[in-house]
Amino acid sequence: MKDEKIPEKLMTLEEVAEYLRLSVHTIYKMAQKGKIPALKAGKKWRFRKEDIDRWLTQRSYNLPKEKK
Repeated sequence: MKDEKIPEKLMTLEEVAEYLRLSVHTIYKMAQKGKIPALKAGKKWRFRKEDIDRWLTQRSYNLPKEKK
């Protein structure tokens, strides 16, 4: 039973919106346009937390530098 992976829980649209402190509508539009990593299961959008965290990290490196 060693090295068995526990299946990760997929986040819902509402959970991602709360996690990122954005509206559900914003996350929905971003998912539709492919601007945020998402999976579509039937009519529902689902998100892997590790994908969202990686996406945030990548985007944070692209922020403009603060002017002094």
